Amino acid sequence: MNFVEELKWRGMIHDIMPGTEEQLAKEMTTAYVGIDPTADSLHIGHLVSVMIMKHFQRCGHKPIVLVGGATGMIGDPSGKSLERNLLDESTLRRNQEAIKNQLSRLIDFNSDAPNAAEMVNNYDWMKDFSFLEFIRDIGKCITVNYMMAKDSVKKRFNGEGEGMSFTEFTYQLVQGTDFLHLYRHKNCKLQMGGSDQWGNITTGTELIRRKLGGEAFALTCPLIKKADGTKFGKTESGNVWLDARYTSPYKFYQFWLNVSDEDAERYIRIFTVLDRETIESLIASHRQAPHLRELQKTLAREVTCMVHSEEEYRKAVEASSILFGGATAEALRGIDERTFLQVFDGVPQFEVPRSVIEGGVGVLSLCTEHASVFPSKGEARKLIQGGGVSINKEKVASVEAEVSAADLLSDKYLLVQKGKKNYFLIVVR
Repeated sequence: MNFVEELKWRGMIHDIMPGTEEQLAKEMTTAYVGIDPTADSLHIGHLVSVMIMKHFQRCGHKPIVLVGGATGMIGDPSGKSLERNLLDESTLRRNQEAIKNQLSRLIDFNSDAPNAAEMVNNYDWMKDFSFLEFIRDIGKCITVNYMMAKDSVKKRFNGEGEGMSFTEFTYQLVQGTDFLHLYRHKNCKLQMGGSDQWGNITTGTELIRRKLGGEAFALTCPLIKKADGTKFGKTESGNVWLDARYTSPYKFYQFWLNVSDEDAERYIRIFTVLDRETIESLIASHRQAPHLRELQKTLAREVTCMVHSEEEYRKAVEASSILFGGATAEALRGIDERTFLQVFDGVPQFEVPRSVIEGGVGVLSLCTEHASVFPSKGEARKLIQGGGVSINKEKVASVEAEVSAADLLSDKYLLVQKGKKNYFLIVVR
């Protein structure tokens, strides 16, 4: 596979330095991508960089993931108007380990293949640099004029945000030093990243040229936005994380399932490894019958399986069917409490004391006197007789039916369904 051609048809190239494609055709090439370790999980905003490394490795080349332990202590001005919070070393190390565990599911770090991925932390070589060494060995190679010409610097000097500290101004030199170090010690000839990183990356190629007379390359991908221009990867509750502790596989799956048709056509190219023929066929089918949402379903399946697992994908589909399809009582009991609460987030809730149900209580009494699911017993009786009421996805067969503590989901919930779409949650305390 030709890496550049692969990225081009997927719409994943924004800028590419002349000679990059020729370098990749010549030999197995090592490239690096920097990842900010300010949290102990990646979020889907990082997935573009991860997919680029995944494709790079699939094309026979060697990816290096650089965790920015040192740069995380400084703050990158690119695309930001404010200084970032700085982290201590122990936090950065913990975050690095967590990030590697996540990435190991997506990229091969562990095989003995010559292009197995590596992870490095720039703190390991930056921590021993003295200030005098830095300004003598690095600072003298790049002029202030060159640094001021970068868009990320110009924007901040032109009144965006609160200006720029000297610390952040030197960021491009620190990132350039990373590239120089990896070029020297890992024969790394290419740096890849988002389009907002172009200025920092090319400072690195310039530093390599001036210090060593070497030739290095740069490639960036577009920053992903939604079709309406808003930021990709953000929801009302914040970032969509890859770690199930912060975003459950169900919510993760739902994010991809609910993207617009226009976004689905772009995202399936960017965030899956499906081949061109398969993707073009899917898009054509989707345009014929968009109401079936096959494109979104395929996208959600591929990304959820890749990031979590096929098992978690299956559970997410089952959880979705509980709300939107004809799921069984068994499926309802099979999902964990956290996912259950996310599925029924926003559903009307009623709290009932445990004493009410422990010895058994009639459904009519429970749903009128203790929880206002029905305005009257008459209406409840009528709907039950017509087969229109379920508790925990099982039809209430008789107006005399009772529920007890044995019927509780997770020992505290009863899910009442009135008709096809009206759900109510009784929480037993």
